[in-house]
Amino acid sequence: MIQPVKEKIILGIDPGTTIMGYGVLRVAGVKPEMIAMGIIDLRKFGDHYLKLRHIHERILSIIESYLPDELAIEAPFFGKNVQSMLKLGRAQGVAMAAALSRDIPITEYAPLKIKMAITGNGQASKEQVANMLQRMLHFPKEDMPTFMDATDGLAAAYCHFLQMGRPTVEKGYHGWKDFIAKNPDKVKKYKN
Repeated sequence: MIQPVKEKIILGIDPGTTIMGYGVLRVAGVKPEMIAMGIIDLRKFGDHYLKLRHIHERILSIIESYLPDELAIEAPFFGKNVQSMLKLGRAQGVAMAAALSRDIPITEYAPLKIKMAITGNGQASKEQVANMLQRMLHFPKEDMPTFMDATDGLAAAYCHFLQMGRPTVEKGYHGWKDFIAKNPDKVKKYKN
């Protein structure tokens, strides 16, 4: 069950080195509403470092415009091309660094988990994800973006919204000392 909140803004990002997608959800109570989605077009930059700078500037600009409470970002999947993976990881890292510089908590989601949360199918196409989001968030077909990277960013935010009611699994204890330190109220002290 999703826990109601007064208001929460979630920024979702689909990292990319050519096109980076983003979506912004406002959650009031238990009702999500799409307030923005778009892309950061990096095709005009030939130099990878210029792309990284542009990503940083644009993500900060989006953060300043919408003041998100949390960031949901798609984790890169492991491909065969190591250079592409390295560049994608850098792009994701720069977006994360921009959020961290504004003290915004970050949650990463695997592409399969995002697709599964939205469509019920971990192998769903970008189009299937986009169509399902359009139906669930009730925005007009005319608002569907040209680049599905934008809806992929929105999908990351929506996946995060769906996780809001799920309890987080706490890390285990590292022995009795750790248990006692974290649970002083559960420990009785006996006198000899």
